[in-house]
Amino acid sequence: MQGARRTARPGRQRLGWWLVAPTLVLLVGFNVFPLLYNVVLSFTNAELTGGERRSLGGANYGRVFRDPVFAGALRRTALFVASVVSAELILGLVLALALVKRFPGKHVVLTLLLIPMMLSPAVMGLFWGLILNGNYGILNQALGAAGLSQPQWLTDRDLKFWSIVLIDVWMWTPFMMLIALAGLGAIPPSIYEAAQIDRAGPWRVFWRITLPMTAPVLGLAVLFRATDALKQFDLVMATTGPNDASTQTLSTLLYQVVFRDGKVGLGSAFACTVLVVVMALATVFTRYIDRMQKTEAAA
Repeated sequence: MQGARRTARPGRQRLGWWLVAPTLVLLVGFNVFPLLYNVVLSFTNAELTGGERRSLGGANYGRVFRDPVFAGALRRTALFVASVVSAELILGLVLALALVKRFPGKHVVLTLLLIPMMLSPAVMGLFWGLILNGNYGILNQALGAAGLSQPQWLTDRDLKFWSIVLIDVWMWTPFMMLIALAGLGAIPPSIYEAAQIDRAGPWRVFWRITLPMTAPVLGLAVLFRATDALKQFDLVMATTGPNDASTQTLSTLLYQVVFRDGKVGLGSAFACTVLVVVMALATVFTRYIDRMQKTEAAA
């Protein structure tokens, strides 16, 4: 009997490997191989038009870190990430606190609030481009009817960047709200009942119970949004284009290097640098979330 079990176990293991093998092949083919090939290209002078390819060592990475355009795009992207993630976190948490209790029409309100998140960013960029147009945009028409000034939202150098921030906040605040609602719903009602018995005020309950118990979930949401915002491309392309220095992000700069200049090797070095930045940010957030969870478990 035991011999039959030993014979059957290797057969099951082989069957399991055969079932997993197609997924592994696709994973390697569509993720691991392109990543490794991109790293290889970053050390060469590969161009989009072809030609003889030769090794350059770390020359491409030297150009990346000496390039003032890259430094400007990096600062601009960091400001964009910090601005949109902070605003979305605060607004999402406020909306979640307002919607956590049951009331008539709650599902309708939630559905309407989630619509921006479900739409294509490129389409929303074109849509907001019409709204913010300085000549015939709906927003400026409303401001003009109210007797207010009509800014050039997408052509004024000081407003273009913040217009894209506004669009991103409008689109992705519902995501933060949804995650915050999940975190608030996981808090046991008995904790609030105990706080009510102790006559704790609303602010004390928020700072001592609500915020600490939702912090791990909110941290995860911040991680997702920060890594996604670091790759911002479609909104910029749809509103101001990749050539505008006021709104150029790392992704649009990478697009220019590869598809306008044809420098595939240099573009690969840019891409690897951005990947390292994203991985470093993700590592910091995951360690912070793990530490919060360990602290909560110890308490």
